Amino acid sequence: MSALTSLAQLEAVATGRAQPLATVRHCHLAAEPLVMVPLKLAGEAAAPLAVMLGTRAGDPVLLAVPQPRNRDLRFAFAADLAKLVLEHVEASRGRTEELPPAKDGEERIRYGDAPQILVPNRAGVGFLRMLGRSTRFRRTEGPHAVDPSVPRLGRWLTWYADRHDRPGSCLLMTMTETLRLHWATGQSSLEDGNLAALLGWIDPPEGLDGPAAAARAEDPVESPPAGPATDPTFDNEVLAPAIAAYDRDGGDGRAEERVRDVLAAQLTPTWDLMWRAVGLLRALPEGAAVGGRWERDRDAFTWYHSTFDDGHPQARRDPAVRAARRLHDLERAQDAYDAQRAFDDPLVMAEHRLSGQAFGGVVTESDPARLDESGKRPKLRPLLRVSTEDPLQLDVGAAVCNAARPALKGKIVEIGAAGGVLLELTGGMGRKLVPEPGVVPEVGERVCFTSLGVGSWGAAKFPEAEDTPWTHGGPPAEYVPTDDDAAEDWS
Repeated sequence: MSALTSLAQLEAVATGRAQPLATVRHCHLAAEPLVMVPLKLAGEAAAPLAVMLGTRAGDPVLLAVPQPRNRDLRFAFAADLAKLVLEHVEASRGRTEELPPAKDGEERIRYGDAPQILVPNRAGVGFLRMLGRSTRFRRTEGPHAVDPSVPRLGRWLTWYADRHDRPGSCLLMTMTETLRLHWATGQSSLEDGNLAALLGWIDPPEGLDGPAAAARAEDPVESPPAGPATDPTFDNEVLAPAIAAYDRDGGDGRAEERVRDVLAAQLTPTWDLMWRAVGLLRALPEGAAVGGRWERDRDAFTWYHSTFDDGHPQARRDPAVRAARRLHDLERAQDAYDAQRAFDDPLVMAEHRLSGQAFGGVVTESDPARLDESGKRPKLRPLLRVSTEDPLQLDVGAAVCNAARPALKGKIVEIGAAGGVLLELTGGMGRKLVPEPGVVPEVGERVCFTSLGVGSWGAAKFPEAEDTPWTHGGPPAEYVPTDDDAAEDWS
């Protein structure tokens, strides 16, 4: 936890209201996201109990399993869920747009939009991941055949869960984590995992402050858990008798409706909270780099959608080269995401200034026309001296860039005892020996430089799968789903 976040939490405690950690919204919000609030059966890893979903606050759809231990009912639920999710996937593609050819000359396309899914918390992502793993291997023929849409749903849910792991991706978002990225409360991080308590601090009801609203949210009767786990008292005193009545009456329609009613009562409060949170996030202006990250999400969705029918379900485990490449890509994405957020938002950049990885101040000296003539050809190398009081942790020779214009790069030449930093600008000023007008900061101008950089380290080279070294198991066999995959239990 940074010093700035700690200060914001102390301010929240003192004022009784959550404090902003951002001045812009660092995530994309689709015009019609698919909000999903899932519930699972207690004691079961991936036995679905119910889900409330939809793209409009006033038009939710409830899917429920009146007897979650019944295999046929569970797969009927999965087929119904698949119909709605796959319809959303197809409806959210938008028009196809043509992109400039790739380096190899191959034509590229990208869908104009992509389907976004919102869930209440990280546990909801884990449940969707498990549900995807439990359905993507199911057979559509032979014993225990399922509807063809069920394995398709499993593959999409698995892809969404994998995409959620990528920093900055907005295809599958958790509401608690997204809110915590933009506000700090006066409660613990564990308590922030409760969506009702978190929103109580950010947007308390009239007449209440954050602590009072959060305390009221701890009542499971008034604020049922946001899932996928349910409250034990609800399980024992409400849900279990309703399911027992369904079993006793042999699946009578009235008994099934009773189960649906009690599940709807559990899901509706969280459904309302989800849309309330969406409204709070929409009120923030979108960060400058969000659009670029959403384009990469659309690229990934376009590729997966266009190759969906050509491949097998995702394997349980990645082979060595694919796993290493994925880890490397996630690390690079995290590096770029951290830098983009800081460049977009002065409050985020302030965290890096406090840690010494960035510094801000006033330009006291500027030599925009300086040339370095030590080589064969002269090079434009302006000098800047910046007066700063920030606790700098960078050394002489460190590469930095301008926070307001990241293309403007330089290196630290000297760090003065009185807090002055001498910079030599090395890039982002144009190709001539005279800088472009307004590029080099002038005396009296307030600037901020940081060691953060988008794409500051390049992609590593990995061997092809057939060249996997023996230390990592050698070349893997081509993956083909087996009967063991298909026989995996849901729980």
